[in-house]
Amino acid sequence: MLVRDVMTALTVEVGPSHTLRQAAARMAERSVGSAVVMDPDGEGPAILSERDVLRAVAAGVDLDAARVGDHATGLVVYAAPAWSLDEAADAMARGRFRHLVVLEDGRVVGIVSVRDIIHAWANERIASGRAAQVTPAG
Repeated sequence: MLVRDVMTALTVEVGPSHTLRQAAARMAERSVGSAVVMDPDGEGPAILSERDVLRAVAAGVDLDAARVGDHATGLVVYAAPAWSLDEAADAMARGRFRHLVVLEDGRVVGIVSVRDIIHAWANERIASGRAAQVTPAG
């Protein structure tokens, strides 16, 4: 299975001048854990994750004043739609992050998350009859 098969089409896009509160509200509205940060003056799309917002909250940052561009992760690892899920999972594990921006021909076409990959793998196991039996704790 490939990244293109499980990625989510870009759902949240913000600019570097949006406030953290605006970005967090958009992410919450769409129930996603990240937003792609498009900066026309930047070298490529950045990403703002729920972890970035959480760090800002923990640091006491004013979410109505702080700008996305000051808190987004700029060193982004990009995936290609033709990557295998193993390649994407490996990149996430090595980089210790949970979202990959998916680029095709230099443009953003989606996001793939750890959750997307786990769901795909679980569905493959169920379809093949290899799903583990879950026993309720008690």
